[in-house]
Amino acid sequence: MSMNELIKNLRGIWARAYVRIVGVNREPSWLIFELFFPLLPICSFAFVYKSMNAPSDYLGFVILGGAMTAIWMNVLWGMAAQFFWERESGNLTLYMLCPMSTMAVLVGMALGSGFSTFFRVIITFMIGKLIFGITLHVASYFWLFATFILTIAAVFSLGMMMASFFLLYGRDAWNILTVFMEPVFFLSGFYFPVKTLGYPLGALASLIPITLGLDAMRQLAFKLGPDTAFLPVKTEILILVALSALYLAGAKYLLKKLEYIGRREGRLTLRWQ
Repeated sequence: MSMNELIKNLRGIWARAYVRIVGVNREPSWLIFELFFPLLPICSFAFVYKSMNAPSDYLGFVILGGAMTAIWMNVLWGMAAQFFWERESGNLTLYMLCPMSTMAVLVGMALGSGFSTFFRVIITFMIGKLIFGITLHVASYFWLFATFILTIAAVFSLGMMMASFFLLYGRDAWNILTVFMEPVFFLSGFYFPVKTLGYPLGALASLIPITLGLDAMRQLAFKLGPDTAFLPVKTEILILVALSALYLAGAKYLLKKLEYIGRREGRLTLRWQ
């Protein structure tokens, strides 16, 4: 890649990221929906644990998991479905005509979404922590922050691959996207330790990076975290790194396949396909 091509790709990445970093925050009502609505299911599960006189760390598990749902919702509706929506609105043709890699568009989308989601997760967690008076017992702030960032990277890498996949299969993928919502909330252990599912089902759920990321962060942030661990923290971090690389490679492969289909059939950017 020449220096000129690199500069064009970097500009393309920034252009797509800018929309998601700045543009989303221009609508105050969206901030209310994204910050306070996730607190409703958090409070529901937290009060269930509280009525059972469960240890306060379990309330922390729920609050952390509920805050992390913002990441998965952003991946589904802000990443996976994005190319599909762009094609329906007629903008996908412009992306394909731009003198930059299509991968740069996906990277920009992921960076912008990851940046905005990062602060939403932190704010939602802090609000929940204040409401229920949760006490943290952080084993390592460095590894907790590193695991959080790595989880975001791995999940948005999956989102990049899903964006290409959904565009490739069109309306069928739209139905799959809708089906994916609730099962992932269950399998990923958003509101309970994933260890309770058993190792076979937990291993299957580990294909979704947020499962291992949540488990590792709970181990690092709460006193009872190690007692409910699915895998050791170091193992989960290594798996997250591997999943990030795997899903990035998958996104690149699917993009090449998309471009091949576009040249062969000439219908990639057509609406209602």
